[in-house]
Amino acid sequence: MFKITFGDKSASFDASISVFDAAKAAGVEFGREVLAAQIDGRVVDLTHPLDGDADVRLLTFADEGGKRAFNHTASHILAQAVKRLYPSAKLTIGPSIDNGFYYDIDVETPFTADQLSGLEKEMQKIVRENFRLERFTLPRDEAIKLMEEKDEPYKVALIARVPEGEDISFYRQGEFIDLCAGPHLFSTGAVKAFKLLQCTGAYWEGDAKNKMLCRVYGVAYPSKEELKNYLDMLEEAKKRDHRKLGRDLDLFDVLDEGPGFPFFYPKGMILRNLLEDYWREIHREAGYEEIKTPIILNRTLWETSGHWDHYRENMYTTKIDDEDFAIKPMNCPGGMLVYKRKLWSYRELPCRCGELGLVHRHELSGALHGLMRVRCFTQDDAHIFMTPDQIKDEIIGVYRLIDKVYGAFGLPYTIELSTRPENSIGSDEMWELATNGLKGALDTVGKPYKINEGDGAFYGPKIDFHVHDCLGREWQCGTIQLDMNMPERFDLTYVGADNERHRPVMIHRVVFGSIERFIGIITEHFAGAFPLWLSPVQMTVLPVGEFFNDYAASVAEKFKAAGFRAECDLRNEKIGYKVREATLKKIPYMLVVGEREQSSGTVTVRNRKGEDEGSMTVDEFIARSRAESDSKEIK
Repeated sequence: MFKITFGDKSASFDASISVFDAAKAAGVEFGREVLAAQIDGRVVDLTHPLDGDADVRLLTFADEGGKRAFNHTASHILAQAVKRLYPSAKLTIGPSIDNGFYYDIDVETPFTADQLSGLEKEMQKIVRENFRLERFTLPRDEAIKLMEEKDEPYKVALIARVPEGEDISFYRQGEFIDLCAGPHLFSTGAVKAFKLLQCTGAYWEGDAKNKMLCRVYGVAYPSKEELKNYLDMLEEAKKRDHRKLGRDLDLFDVLDEGPGFPFFYPKGMILRNLLEDYWREIHREAGYEEIKTPIILNRTLWETSGHWDHYRENMYTTKIDDEDFAIKPMNCPGGMLVYKRKLWSYRELPCRCGELGLVHRHELSGALHGLMRVRCFTQDDAHIFMTPDQIKDEIIGVYRLIDKVYGAFGLPYTIELSTRPENSIGSDEMWELATNGLKGALDTVGKPYKINEGDGAFYGPKIDFHVHDCLGREWQCGTIQLDMNMPERFDLTYVGADNERHRPVMIHRVVFGSIERFIGIITEHFAGAFPLWLSPVQMTVLPVGEFFNDYAASVAEKFKAAGFRAECDLRNEKIGYKVREATLKKIPYMLVVGEREQSSGTVTVRNRKGEDEGSMTVDEFIARSRAESDSKEIK
């Protein structure tokens, strides 16, 4: 006999039984919203057989595992539709991804919009046919034979890599069979709503030396309402696309002459400099000292850090005086040399060094995306060198700094703690010390966090901060990484209380992540309508006619003298035109002046939402704007 537990309900069995049947026997009530199950951290089908004691959690679309099983099934429905309409197409892989699914397909020419529409109709037919997804396994040789018979060379190549003696997993739905480890839904009929979004090119296995495939992206939801909400969000995201807003607002752009290398225009530099000034201000308050390290350093340094052997394909290299040099892809090795410039005492630790360092990394052209994925960017790096007993307090300090910054931008966030991976370096004792230090710090601040077992860096555990913008999209920005590798590689030491030399513990951390990417994120988050303190132009004075130009100019000068970024529109245009244009530029305040305002020394305030905020004196509005800007208020 064995016992299967579902939360507060359980049942005992003396023979193998599926998750679904075990749940029914245990008296668990659930409907079509249950999609899959989780056993000991592993997501499985509802048809998965149970033959021993197990704690089972049933998953819905609200659970990550349930959503991935749902999207994975949708990708198989797409593949079945492709094989029905285009029998000569060759299938490769079709995984679930964070926001939907895709399938890479070898076809002579990429699918057009009309063909995607046809595939959607065939997918709808497959959903109505409500095929049950049935898992079966075959020995390796039989699996290869099956895929050869179906003329699926990519599947054959995948199976051929599996060691001899291992069985291969497949899923059947109707006439369609696909190589797959699962998990999947009970039937195709559960996928009620979906949309194929686009086709892009993708190299087989991500290698540019391989054939270019057609990648079809899609999204799927349990209801049409949920799908509509997601598609509406995509439309809103298009309006907020930072690439378009960067051009429209004359902030930044990426030009054909420099793919992956952003240009920042004067107003964009105002925004960038404000962010950097804010970064410097909060870091001074937190006890950091700013440093600057060279962009180009010699090969010996990168061999010591390990980048020359493990990251060289992503680095830009050159020769100087017949010696190999590299443009830095990260700031860490330079930070090591800054620490190593003298012998430190434990009394001088922690040492906190921050750098706004420009780095360069070679990215494939197909991966480039505005400011979000570039080839040169400025990382707001900091490196903290400390004694082991200082780990917890330093992690708490970094957490509070990051929390303060994201709060200033109205960006909620979630936290993930990633632990020791299989290919790690360092002793068990150091890993335990480091991981407990991170956990202890998070537990002390009381912020909930998710643990990603085995997903840490090879040199130490890490904390990742995922910010959520106003559309609910997730962006990985801040990170805190404990490193036990670099101090060893660079032979960093300090003199302890025992007058002996010891190895310091090191933290790598970023807050923005990269200045460029963070600007892209907040541009989309605010839809270009930045808070007053960040707006490149904070207010514009609009005279209703040329007779009031002198008064308008004097008002603008008063704002400039008070430290505001003010403009004055003296063009001979109608006031409605000026207001519309200023609104499109997303200037926070428009100050309309005419005869009444001139005679009373006032301005009529209108905000970019189109709301009239009434009349007030120039000094009153300066005081109000100063309070709004200094508090970094988000309206």
